[in-house]
Amino acid sequence: MSGNNSLADRFEAERPGLRAVAYRMLGSLAEAEDAVQESWLKLSRTDVSEVKNLGAWLTTVVGRVCLDMLRSRASRREDPLPEQDGQVRLPDPMVTQLGRAHPEQEVLVADAVGIALMVVLETLSPAERLAFVLHDLFDVPFDDIAPVLGRTAVSTRQLASRARRRVHGAAPAADTDNARKSDVVDAFLTASRNGDFQALLAVLDPDVVARSDGGTLVPSILRRGAADVASQAITFTRYAADARLVPVNGTPGVVSFAEGRPLSVMSFTIRDGRITGLDVLTDPDRLTTLGLTA
Repeated sequence: MSGNNSLADRFEAERPGLRAVAYRMLGSLAEAEDAVQESWLKLSRTDVSEVKNLGAWLTTVVGRVCLDMLRSRASRREDPLPEQDGQVRLPDPMVTQLGRAHPEQEVLVADAVGIALMVVLETLSPAERLAFVLHDLFDVPFDDIAPVLGRTAVSTRQLASRARRRVHGAAPAADTDNARKSDVVDAFLTASRNGDFQALLAVLDPDVVARSDGGTLVPSILRRGAADVASQAITFTRYAADARLVPVNGTPGVVSFAEGRPLSVMSFTIRDGRITGLDVLTDPDRLTTLGLTA
């Protein structure tokens, strides 16, 4: 019993990091929890007395679990790729309410991958996503990733390289100064509230892309261009009695409420001081699961 308790304690110490891996692999907080739990079940049934680095071993285990889940998701074809057939599917946002994070959430948010990059990850094949996430985001050696994929280290390296080119091509480097990004997002929020069309045009990149995921009951929206996005922002703000600046995936974002219930979570991509991307989750079912309170 004491040995099992000791193993459970060691697993709990690794849990936050495993959740971070699973979230970046799956884009779903609930599925990430399921993947981590499945990893615990595998650990509890395995003799790991000869394992020298339990954290590394568990990382590859959760990677394999996530790979199976992604392949199953693809075979069911229940989740369309982002912007496929006009549909937009956004990953779950990580919202730190009022700037305060639970200790476990701090690990999840640390070096957080933005929503825009997560959208690009959704377009990768399961094998490409595993190779890229484990190697580029968590520094797992290719020699350790290869057995999970049933490939050679050289082939795995090629997968990661191909994924890296797609990611960098679709999601170029954005601004990293959160203080400056907060100013940009605050300017956007103020202009939206005031219905100031010209002020919105000033803060939006001319080629800005806005994606909105409303779930199964509300049509998804994909808008391009500053004028179109500005008009939609002004219209939408009329319905939000309370909108506040909060960290979303570790970077300044906005959560809006109406009559005490969450109305939307907005994530921004900012480059050279202007908003180049706006990702908005308005799906009421998924917003409920985030536990947001006004």
